[in-house]
Amino acid sequence: MQKPELFMLLPDYVCTPDGMEIDTEENLILSCPNYADDNMSGCMVRIDKDKNASKWFDVPVHPDTGIARNMGIAFDEKGYLYICDNQGWSGREDLAFKGRVLKLKADKDGNLESCKVVAYGMEHPNGIRIRDNFMYVTQSCLTKVKNPSGRLVSCVYRFGLEEENIHITNSPEDKHILTTFITWNEACQYGADGIAFDKEGNLYVGNFGDGTIHRITFHPDGSVADNKVYAKDPIQLKSTDGMVFDNRGNLYIADFSDNAIVKMYPDGTLERISQSPDCDGLDGGLDQPGEPIIWQGKIIASCFDLVTEEGKVNTKHEMPATMSQLRLE
Repeated sequence: MQKPELFMLLPDYVCTPDGMEIDTEENLILSCPNYADDNMSGCMVRIDKDKNASKWFDVPVHPDTGIARNMGIAFDEKGYLYICDNQGWSGREDLAFKGRVLKLKADKDGNLESCKVVAYGMEHPNGIRIRDNFMYVTQSCLTKVKNPSGRLVSCVYRFGLEEENIHITNSPEDKHILTTFITWNEACQYGADGIAFDKEGNLYVGNFGDGTIHRITFHPDGSVADNKVYAKDPIQLKSTDGMVFDNRGNLYIADFSDNAIVKMYPDGTLERISQSPDCDGLDGGLDQPGEPIIWQGKIIASCFDLVTEEGKVNTKHEMPATMSQLRLE
C-alpha cells in the first residue's frame, strides 16, 4: 500500500475540512464546516496551483442559527457553487432540521454576487453532484421515515438547477426524493454519503454504515431504473464517505472509519490502497479522511479528524487541520 504524504497544514481558521471542488481556474476549493469549534462558522478556502491557501469567503449563515456548516459542494457550468449546509450534523437540538442547500456565486475576492436557498428544513444534507440540469444531494438520515426493519433510512434528493425555496419535510411526501437506502449495520446507523457519476451517467452512492457502493441506473426519462449494491468487501472497505472517479473509471473512496483510501475498479472490485493508524496528520497520515479529489495528477484527501466513537480509528481531534496526498495509480 502507498504511504500517504502531507499535502498541507491548513490555516487556523479551519478546524474541520470536508468537501472539495475545482474551479474554472484550476484552484482547489475546500469546504470547511468547522464542526470542531462551536465558535467557528463554515468557510470556503481557495488553494492555488502553488499550494497557497487563503479564505475565499465565509458561507452565509442560517438566519435562525447564526452559523453555517457547509459540507459537500459542486460547481455548475455557469460558475454557480452549490453547498450542502448540514446544520444538524452535530446532533444539537437547536440545529435539528435546519439543513439547507445553497446556490451562490462569488467573485475572485470572495464578494458574494448572489445567494439563494434551493432547499431548507433538511435533516442531514451531505454530498452533492451536478449533472445536466439537476443537482443530486445525499441526505444521510431520514429519521422521520420508518422502515419495518427498524433500520435507518436515507436518500438522494434531486432538484432542478433553477428551483429555489423548496421546503423539505424529510418524509415520503417529499416529491424530490429520487431513491432511498436502508443501512443494515446496527453498529453504525449512518446512511447515504459519498456521491459520484460515471462517464455513462450512472450514479454511485456510498452507504456509509454498511460500507457499500450502490449503483443507480436511469430510464431515458430520468426516473430510476435500478438501485443495487455494486461493490461490497468489508475487509477492504469499512465505511464510504466522499468519493471521486478518475478518467479511467476507477472510483476512489474515503474510508472515514478506518483512516483509509480505497479504490474501486470498474468491475466493482475494491482495493485498499492506503491506510494510516490513529495519527495527528502532521506527517501526511490519513487522519480520518472525509473526501478525496483528483488535482494536479494526485489524489488529495481532506482530513476531518473529529469523530472518535467506537468503530473509528481516530481517537481525538488535533490542530492544525491537515490534508494528505497520494499518487494517482
